[in-house]
Amino acid sequence: MTSATRLRLAVTSYYLPSESKIGAGWMSHRLANALVEIGHDVTMFSPAVECEDALYTHRRVPLSGRLRTVRWGWTLRSLDLSSFDALLAQGDDHFVRKDAVPVHLRTMHGTCFDEARFVPSAKEKVRMLFLGLTELVSALRTPGIVGVSKASLRYFPWRHTVIPNGVDLERFHPDEGVGKELRPTILFVGTYARRKRGRLLQETFVDYVLPRVPDAQLWMVCGDAPGGPNIEVLGRVSDEELADRYRRAWVFCLPSIYEGFGVPYIEAMVSGTPVVASPNLGAREVLENGAVGVLAEDRSLGWELVRLLVDGSARAELSAAGLDRRATYDFKNTARQYADLVVASGGGRE
Repeated sequence: MTSATRLRLAVTSYYLPSESKIGAGWMSHRLANALVEIGHDVTMFSPAVECEDALYTHRRVPLSGRLRTVRWGWTLRSLDLSSFDALLAQGDDHFVRKDAVPVHLRTMHGTCFDEARFVPSAKEKVRMLFLGLTELVSALRTPGIVGVSKASLRYFPWRHTVIPNGVDLERFHPDEGVGKELRPTILFVGTYARRKRGRLLQETFVDYVLPRVPDAQLWMVCGDAPGGPNIEVLGRVSDEELADRYRRAWVFCLPSIYEGFGVPYIEAMVSGTPVVASPNLGAREVLENGAVGVLAEDRSLGWELVRLLVDGSARAELSAAGLDRRATYDFKNTARQYADLVVASGGGRE
């Protein structure tokens, strides 16, 4: 359907990877690029600066001062979208006029109602609950709501459309002659504090894994970890280095307390690296309740990591199961599903 229909698409995102490591910003950028790659005209509206590898047209929307995340939603209302076939809003579209564009889709990357359960401060809980209410407004008034997972729609049971996040399979792929790291290696991508729980993984590695696998090492792609024995803190890395680390690691572990989806899980899976995760909502869905990865409670996290590091056949089995899902998480396939939905909703018709 979409191969014969060249769409003019507006994408809006408060976050972009040029300024933020927030996952929704990465997904917005990659979705826009993938839509261009399959033949559509895409313009990104964002207060963030343009990404160096952007294939789409970038329109920076000035936004300064306080309460930017709150004011961004109102700012979108003033955009002239009349020349576009569709708006693909990556959040904060609750004030967009109903007649602003022929087709209006909103992507739910997670839900702030769930995030509010896990943030530590009362001030942040109030902020998350407020943002959750804006999500509810969008779910009630936006014609098309797309969840990246069933979990991301669980507070909006009348909405059922799910299009999973994807990855660039040309960048994230299995070993092609490089080989795994010589030493048993665990990779973490996230933050040391808060819900990604790098602290838990680092403490588990030092207290439980190292005494049983003395030559093991932990790679932490984050900037806020203190480091430790056999631990390499990498900070922020390029996509190329990240993909290389995924391929070379023996196991990927992200013990987040909450994920609406969990893109690092699928980045590891399509790279042929087994995944260990806490049984949060996103992990349970992406890992198919443990069929294609390990879901470990905190008390068993160390045991599961050691088991995989010493059992090559178990790693090979999980690696194969993850690679079987590569086509599901091809970002070009994700982009085609969005474009098909736009056309099915009446977009692209002269």
